[in-house]
Amino acid sequence: MASRRILSTEKGVLDVDQNGNAASTPSNEKSDISPAVPASVIYKLLAATLAMVILPLGTYFATVNTIFKGNATFAGATAAVMANVVLIGYIIAAVKEDESERVDADKKSKKSE
Repeated sequence: MASRRILSTEKGVLDVDQNGNAASTPSNEKSDISPAVPASVIYKLLAATLAMVILPLGTYFATVNTIFKGNATFAGATAAVMANVVLIGYIIAAVKEDESERVDADKKSKKSE
């Protein structure tokens, strides 16, 4: 069995990156640790998720015995319609947010000129 020699000048496995280059020393620059997605987007997603669960179920149980007198088919169809309403509302909110970001970027570029 062969023994391995370790020299202080030799680059070990941890000192070399994937391409075989020596690892660089850490720089003094601050790293960007800001979230990739704004908090408002996360809140909208959470609200849409809760609405997607609560609204159809609430609609089903509210209408199955009161409006449709035990007819589960019509109550289920109403719940499906409400799920689609939530989905369409989320898509509209996402498109409006994307448009507002584009408008803000255009204003910033015009301002810097």
